Parts: sequence; C-alpha cells; structure tokens
Amino acid sequence: MNKQFKVLVTGATGKSGGSAVEELLRLGFPVRALVHSQDERSEKLAARGVEIVVGDLLRFDDMSAAMKGIDTAYFCFPVLTPGVLPATAYFAQAAREAGLKGIVNMSQVSARRNAKSNAAQDHWLGERLLDMSGVPVTHLRPTFFDDWFLYIREDIRQNNIIKLPFGKGRWAPVDSDDLGRVVAAILVNPGEYAGKTLNLYGPEEYDVFEMSEILSDVLGRKITYDPVSIQEFTKADAEKGAHTHFTQHVTHVAQDCLDGIFAGTNDNVASITGQKPTTLAEFFARTRAAFE
Repeated sequence: MNKQFKVLVTGATGKSGGSAVEELLRLGFPVRALVHSQDERSEKLAARGVEIVVGDLLRFDDMSAAMKGIDTAYFCFPVLTPGVLPATAYFAQAAREAGLKGIVNMSQVSARRNAKSNAAQDHWLGERLLDMSGVPVTHLRPTFFDDWFLYIREDIRQNNIIKLPFGKGRWAPVDSDDLGRVVAAILVNPGEYAGKTLNLYGPEEYDVFEMSEILSDVLGRKITYDPVSIQEFTKADAEKGAHTHFTQHVTHVAQDCLDGIFAGTNDNVASITGQKPTTLAEFFARTRAAFE
C-alpha cells in the first residue's frame, strides 16, 4: 500500500463513511472528509487529523474543490434523498478532471435497469455514469443494512413489535461498520478491485420472523413480527411525513425483497477485510440500548 495516497470520503459523519474514516486512520492514510456542515461530529474528526471540507454533493464546484490533491474517493449518496444522478455526474466529472486513481461507489443490491424503485434504477444509471468517467471504479451493492431496525426502534421499544412489509422475504443483514472497512480496503488498493461490482451481505440469511427471535433473545423479552402489507407500511410513513421519494423506494424494494432480489450471502466482506462479518446478534447486542 502506498500510504502517500490521500483519500476523500463523502458521508464521513454517516454510517459507512464514518467507519471508512476510522479504518483509513487505523491504516495510517491521510483522509479528507466532505461534510455538509461543521458540527460536533466534524470537529471530532478534525481533532483526529482528518482534513474537513464543507460542501454539497449537488454542487459541482464543491466537488471539484474537494477532489484537488486526492488519489481515491468514496462516493456515498443518501439512498432516501432525491438527486443521486446529478450528484453522480458532478462527482464523476470532478474525479476525471482531478485524475483520480480510483472510486468506490455505494450502490444497492436492487440496482438494475428495470428496477421499479426510482432510487434503485437511478443507482444503476449512476454506476453507468461512473463507468464512463474513465476513472477506475468499484461498485458496492449491499443488501439491507442491519440499521433498518434502528429506524423502527420506537415500536420495538414501546410495543415490542416489528412492523415491516417484508413478509417471509429473506436477506442477510449487512453491518455498516463492515461496509466501511470494505470501502477503506478498496480505496487504498483500488487496482485489485477496479471494474468490479460486488454484492455485500451479512453472514447469515433470515426472514424477519427469525430476526425477531434473535432480537428477543438479546433483549430478554418477546419481540413479535407483524408483517404488514406494503400499502399499510407506506401509508403509515406518508402519515408521518415521509418524503415521497422514500415512500416510492420502500414500496418497490419491499416487493423486491418478497421476490427474492435481496436473498443470498457470500464471503466478500471477509475476503476483502480479513475479518468475519458482524452477525445480527452482535449488532443487536451492540445497539441494545436503542431498544430498551
């Protein structure tokens, strides 16, 4: 590894981005973090020697400035926020102009040409934009993060119930910390993974009935899965003020899950990072306080 590499991480105060920064610092690489605003989280990164750049993924000039002097970069646009295609175009052009040696792009396992989710289809199109940039790129397609359970923690905490529209659909939840370690490993060794599209899974596949049993064991109380319909779930989200982009995405990836698009597992996390991926029980144990 050439530790003179300078790495740009977007979403550096988020889940996978924050974990990627941690791993890059552990490996001894200089890191520049793109953040949307300066706050306590960015100040903590700065105190550890991370160069902080404030900018917006939806502003080309910000992307161009952030890329100067950079060797490799991680592109992570929030899946539940509209705008991934212009952001990808700005990122790709800025990376091309800066002569980057590699890009790691966070996509999703449901990304495909004929996806009914606008976000999933846009991620597929974003992959193609990055491919055309001329910069070596690795696309990561994770299944659902185990962090999904944190989004519904209020129902778990107050009512001991999990309400999700995934029926008996199966997937192997992947941990955001594991994703961050994968991102870091590829950023510092881009040539080995250039041009590859990698599906990323957790170590074991379950349906939500089985996941609720694992959570029950960790918490020491019965957690029940209520497999609500897609229509019920999205209606409840809309009533809570969820963005229509989010509702449209969840509607269709829920159906994808029922259709088996998210099923499967592999050893990519372990083979890339050299560490066993986090189990769902380990995730629940680590985040136990959120459900109590």
